[in-house]
Amino acid sequence: MTLLDWLLHGVIPVGDTGLHVREVVGNLFGLASAVLGMRRLVWAWPVGLVGNALLFTVFATGALSGADSEPLWGQAGRQVFFAAMALYGWWRWTAEKRAGGAADGGAITPRWASWPERAQLLALGVGGYAAAYLLLLLIGSWGPVTEAWILAGSMLATYGMARGWVEFWIVWLLVDVVGVTTLVQAGYYPTAAMYVVYAGFVVVGLFVWREASAAPQAMDPTLEEVGA
Repeated sequence: MTLLDWLLHGVIPVGDTGLHVREVVGNLFGLASAVLGMRRLVWAWPVGLVGNALLFTVFATGALSGADSEPLWGQAGRQVFFAAMALYGWWRWTAEKRAGGAADGGAITPRWASWPERAQLLALGVGGYAAAYLLLLLIGSWGPVTEAWILAGSMLATYGMARGWVEFWIVWLLVDVVGVTTLVQAGYYPTAAMYVVYAGFVVVGLFVWREASAAPQAMDPTLEEVGA
């Protein structure tokens, strides 16, 4: 078996069952992206892209849950959005890094969103949830009620990360709470376990970004001049 065959079709034996290599490796890339994002390094985005590609193939087939006729389209769809946002975030963080970046070496200087920006997030969240729920009902997904929130929340969190808003960590925590329950019920145990690990990083990341946002350089007005 070649390395590519092992990555796409391999199974890691665990007791009487096994873990698909794609799901495990995809989540490891996702975890690495979260760590790099916490440190505000541009590499967070391309690393995350690799994980997105692998996890899309996992959720779109429903192979792990045995629900081949009802894949987790919410989980699969958010990987597509992640990929699009990764390209945006990659561009934005690279531009800000080239413009000088943060004083502590990070690509960006995080800040709390303004009240109008928070209202924008809320409106996008409500509208995104409604649209995701209707879409998931239409195409047939495993659990549209919870998957719609995971999809919409993930969109908001990733967009907030690209913009450098501290609030994105809070949104991620709310996504993780719902995600763990949904994934366990669907049989995606490695991803559910990774969500638990993510939650720990989310809490740490929130404090790290909050501290960075309180530093004097957080008031640098050039932040809003790079991209919109």
